[in-house]
Amino acid sequence: MKNVLLSTAVAATLAAAAQAETVTYMLDPSHSQIVFSYNHLGFSTTTGMFSGFEGSIELDAEDPAASSVAVSFPAESLITGWPAREAHFLTEDFFGAEANPVVTFKSTKIEVTGEDTGLITGDLTLNGITKSVVLDAKLNQMADHPMENRPWAGFDATTTLLRSDFDMGQFAPFVGDEVAIDISVEAMVPAE
Repeated sequence: MKNVLLSTAVAATLAAAAQAETVTYMLDPSHSQIVFSYNHLGFSTTTGMFSGFEGSIELDAEDPAASSVAVSFPAESLITGWPAREAHFLTEDFFGAEANPVVTFKSTKIEVTGEDTGLITGDLTLNGITKSVVLDAKLNQMADHPMENRPWAGFDATTTLLRSDFDMGQFAPFVGDEVAIDISVEAMVPAE
């Protein structure tokens, strides 16, 4: 009887440990984007977008604070709707894309703030400069994808950056130094 109880306890412990493990979700580049906006001379709010992400989320559903995020994307994936602006933004005046072709973010801490919200602190490397930033994140949904038939997750996040922190302050303060960032990503458990 002791052996049965012991083996049951061991099995239950192993099952609990297995459930507490992180699960790797890979970003879906076709449904992930960053939209940014800034004040242009007081006349308009100008926007742009990045896409083409690579990255992963190591998700621990039982202990979200133990999760992590790593993302990278090419600076040249920039879309502004105006080719001359895109070309200028990629120069040394702003993104310095020739010398620094990839933008990266790697989380260093996650603070759970609600049932489906959290603050994700991480190192953002942009224009060759790394700064700590905080993303105000929300889990939109975790479920099996209805067409892919595998686990899927969707998140939104926001933050505000100062261009000048990344040596991109050209034309400030006339062109706003503050840039509002809106992020929306989908991620999936890879197919076996």
